[in-house]
Amino acid sequence: MPTSSNAATFLYRIDECQDLMADACVCDESHNLIFLSLWGRDTAVQEFLARLTLGTTERGLDHFHLVTAENTSIPVAVANIDRLEKRTTRAFQRTLFGSMLHVWLLDSRCVKPDRANGAALAILPRDGATRTQRLWSLVQDTCPLPLLPHWRDNVLDLLQSQSMLLSLTFALGPVEGYRIALDVPALTVALGDLIRSGVLSITDHHEESHGSVLARVA
Repeated sequence: MPTSSNAATFLYRIDECQDLMADACVCDESHNLIFLSLWGRDTAVQEFLARLTLGTTERGLDHFHLVTAENTSIPVAVANIDRLEKRTTRAFQRTLFGSMLHVWLLDSRCVKPDRANGAALAILPRDGATRTQRLWSLVQDTCPLPLLPHWRDNVLDLLQSQSMLLSLTFALGPVEGYRIALDVPALTVALGDLIRSGVLSITDHHEESHGSVLARVA
């Protein structure tokens, strides 16, 4: 699937329900829906959601297509509707098109990490200044192992090198997606090696150095 590098807002038509438009979408490597930001009238939104619950039955949907400005049709699969949560974020009562709803459909792992399996998903603003800290906070929430705050950069580098922190390959609109898939036994060994080699320490050497300078000044 193509990856859009343009963060400018653009509305993508949904081919199977042309009264709806999307301004953001994130999928995983198997084309499965992770996040969809949807705009439309209440009746059109409810019809679309109902068809998703019907799956492959008559008039049901287990996939849909987003149409780009170049009229390219991009398939999006809905593998497990039970895993998707709905958030109605805004309602506009007076527009040229009548009352409009803004709805998010998102994988439940975007809302709450699966600590038992070391798995989580993140939807973040594209090129956001807080990306690193937000991913680190999510890693800490997901990982059953204790991670000290000053380990942040080393641990994130380790997770990326071991494919335990991955950027999702498909994102349209002003968002990007990340998957955390921790191999806890392998991570335990790797962290132990970094601690024994001195790369990771119990104390924050930067704070210790800063404190020593302040003590000398005082």
